[in-house]
Amino acid sequence: MNQILEFAVVVIAISASGVMAPGPLFAANVSYGLRDGAKSGIKMAVGHSIVEFPLVILLGIGVFSLEIFPEFRTLISIFGAITLFGFAILQIKTVLQNKRNHSLKPKHGPLISGITFSALNPFFIIWWVTIGFKLISDAMLIWAFTGIIVVFFLHIWMDFAWMGGISFLASKSTRILSNRNYKALMIGLSLMLIYFGITFLFDIIS
Repeated sequence: MNQILEFAVVVIAISASGVMAPGPLFAANVSYGLRDGAKSGIKMAVGHSIVEFPLVILLGIGVFSLEIFPEFRTLISIFGAITLFGFAILQIKTVLQNKRNHSLKPKHGPLISGITFSALNPFFIIWWVTIGFKLISDAMLIWAFTGIIVVFFLHIWMDFAWMGGISFLASKSTRILSNRNYKALMIGLSLMLIYFGITFLFDIIS
């Protein structure tokens, strides 16, 4: 029992570096939270989990490796950047054309965004194949293949709590935001997505 608790503390402490790190998923989560509240964060976490679970399984069984697919990181960076640019531009266009949050919902929802911004985020992939892989390896030394599931559940609840909490807090801020400030915030979040898209491209060069 002590071994499980000790390992849980390690996973939670290390996972915080990935879960709470600012990134495109965080910016998109705030955007949706302003419109739909905590439920959007939960949906985004579900989309994130759809990508994360099979990735963790593949890492656990040793199938996925950046060494086996050397071009994978480059492709993810390029497609991720294009996706972020497209989402940001559409969001800015929508904000400028409409008046308030309920009319600003994009065609795709938080579930799809959670899948897209996770699968096309090279930093998310790199975190799992480096830091996350070490956690999976340690867990498998203790619990064999069951360790894969142990790591996943010790990590994933933080994604749900963080995304749900952030989107909930974002929804409360709409009460104190004027229409002008609301639009400014949405444009700021969109520019943040563009910034992350640029970092994705620079990551290829470096």
